Amino acid sequence: MKTLTIFTPTYNRAYSLHLVYEALLRQTSNDFEWLIIDDGSTDDTKQLVQGWIDENKIKIRYIYQQNQGMHGGHNTAYDNITTEYNTCIDSDDYMPDNAVAEILKNVQGLDASFAGIVGLDIDKTGHVTGTSFPEGLHKTTLRDIYGIHSVTGDKKLVLKTDIIRKYPKYPLFPGEKFVPLGHLYSLIDNDYFLKPVNIPFVVVEYLPDGSSLNMLKQYRKNPRGFAFTRVHKIKNSNSASERFKNAVHLVSSAMFTKDISLLKQSKSPFLILAASPFGLALNFYIRLKT
Repeated sequence: MKTLTIFTPTYNRAYSLHLVYEALLRQTSNDFEWLIIDDGSTDDTKQLVQGWIDENKIKIRYIYQQNQGMHGGHNTAYDNITTEYNTCIDSDDYMPDNAVAEILKNVQGLDASFAGIVGLDIDKTGHVTGTSFPEGLHKTTLRDIYGIHSVTGDKKLVLKTDIIRKYPKYPLFPGEKFVPLGHLYSLIDNDYFLKPVNIPFVVVEYLPDGSSLNMLKQYRKNPRGFAFTRVHKIKNSNSASERFKNAVHLVSSAMFTKDISLLKQSKSPFLILAASPFGLALNFYIRLKT
């Protein structure tokens, strides 16, 4: 059995998926399998992947499902991963040639207090997205990486599969296709550590049709998904400023849904009252921008 699963949720990305495949062919270690979750594509993704499976150069598993959104793709991946470790490589990104080898080297010896490791994102020119991890940092959480150590930019997680399965799946809301993936990582942060590694695990490219460049539109189209994560953050944050910021966003999301009962889920009526004027302003701003 392989040690690492690289999973890729994809939707109508036949035009870019080959970048992931070609980079996997170049890996210096083949101790991995590629799990593709086709989230309802209507292009020729299936035929493209079948051709790669027929080539039989790397181990590939392909699963097709009705469109559920990125988080639904993650749910399906976690249900089907059979390896000890896993990482997500999006359909518009790809891995440096030695990424798998570096991942496998750095997960060795992790004790039960670690959920996995976290590495760097870089762009096509080799520049780190945001900043690297502080030298000498060996044990942290994703929350502390950004909140205490002031690291910036997206980072790539490699997690133990059995730990991920201890937590609830991302919820699916009718008519919506997005729940922020950070919700699961926040739950893991409460119980486990990560080992930071100043080595690039992924080369990223933010395409025009990707989530990263369309976040305000995602926010407006998927308010229940965002409200779900805001309620969790209000209940679990130890920072008054963070709780207030998330209350502002919760008010805005509730306005998009026209469902005031979402505000009651925070169980913080005075906080919601104080945040309401700012939530109204945020809602207006998003409507204006989208």
